[in-house]
Amino acid sequence: MSLLNEPFWKVFLASFSKEVWDSILPSVWDTLYMTLIASAITLVFGVILGIVLTVTNPTGLAPVKPLYTGMGGLINVLRSLPQMIMIILMIPVSRLIFGKSYGTNACIIAIAASCIPMYARMVESSLLEIEKGKIDAAKALGSTNYQIITKVIIPETFPSLIRGFTLAVISVISMTALAGSFGAGGIGDIAVRFGYQRFQHDVLFATVYVLVILVQGIQLLGDRVSRHILIKRHLLSAGVRSKRRKHYEKKSDKDTENSYNSTGVNSHAGRVLTN
Repeated sequence: MSLLNEPFWKVFLASFSKEVWDSILPSVWDTLYMTLIASAITLVFGVILGIVLTVTNPTGLAPVKPLYTGMGGLINVLRSLPQMIMIILMIPVSRLIFGKSYGTNACIIAIAASCIPMYARMVESSLLEIEKGKIDAAKALGSTNYQIITKVIIPETFPSLIRGFTLAVISVISMTALAGSFGAGGIGDIAVRFGYQRFQHDVLFATVYVLVILVQGIQLLGDRVSRHILIKRHLLSAGVRSKRRKHYEKKSDKDTENSYNSTGVNSHAGRVLTN
């Protein structure tokens, strides 16, 4: 059903029909498959590269300026490439690994190659947020660099790493939609072939619903996990205790004022004497 010959509300209602969803459900599973595998690859290599950048930073645990400069330059070059160009550049690599340049598995390589540099920089930024005093204290206790990384830096910045990974997964989802126009399948393929080329706007609307639900679900899950960790470490309870303390202070002041009034003493004078 197209908006070219049907009113919007009819196309909108048709986007919830069984026929439309029967046609796009297989593509939803393809999108979930690409997202899961590409996100796992992005997580592993992004964390490794981010840790290496943090450690070899001129102010890091083991400064190696040539390595840091070279890796940082390469990552910046890869980050500067648009996703579409990255997909095109990864076609020979996908053909070398899988024997073909199209399909879900082939496009996972391009998706991961585009998202790994971005997440590596996020990891580096998160790891650099830790207070210098905590690292100095760990060194004073005789901890090795490996122990400092695994037991101090990563645990302390874990909520920030989760939030960064949430953004990386959302970028993976958006890139799977783009990869659909290059033969990857999934929601992007359905949106382009049917929603755009054949003017089936009810199908296009349905693909939009799926993408919105996926992104919102991932964002909500990442926020909840990060918040749960912060609460468990009592990093959010400080604000709650502060609000509770202010509440009791106000209540105490009010009770004191009422007690002065009840004994016939001027409340203003009572506050002056109290001060």
